[in-house]
Amino acid sequence: MPRGLKDTSSLITIGFELQETAINTFTQASVDLQLNPLDNEVFVVQAINLNVTRPDGQAGFDSGSSAAVTTTRVDPAAGVPNLSGSNVLARLDESITAAGFVDSGIAFTNASMETPPTGMDYIGIISTNDFFIQVQGFQNTGLKSATGKMYGYRARATDPSVYAALVQSELLSA
Repeated sequence: MPRGLKDTSSLITIGFELQETAINTFTQASVDLQLNPLDNEVFVVQAINLNVTRPDGQAGFDSGSSAAVTTTRVDPAAGVPNLSGSNVLARLDESITAAGFVDSGIAFTNASMETPPTGMDYIGIISTNDFFIQVQGFQNTGLKSATGKMYGYRARATDPSVYAALVQSELLSA
């Protein structure tokens, strides 16, 4: 349990799903956590499982599918954010390298850790009412989607200044 917080629920599992609005187009959606800011309520994220539709293999063309989960909305012009962003909780990349090949190429998967080590209490704290998911394909012939589950629990900041600091930190990380 993070300092300054008191848990108010047991484990909660939140499922989410998002599909591109058009082929190879960045798409983003929010998932409402229904937190109560009057009670200084936050969501403590313990783990995330994230899946993305595999890219379409095409002879001679690289293709890819990327997805991410963030605490704040991201700029669509920047595309799916990198794991290095302070507001990024998870990211997953699937790619097929086929440029220069006459077949459909070789597939690769790059993923952030889906479940934290047992010594880690949490991977993030969401202090605003929602979190965001993003998905985008690259040189695909069909729509790509992201699905997943977020595991965590509700908690209350024991002091209003702790809650204010968490909200400000989250909003400034955008």
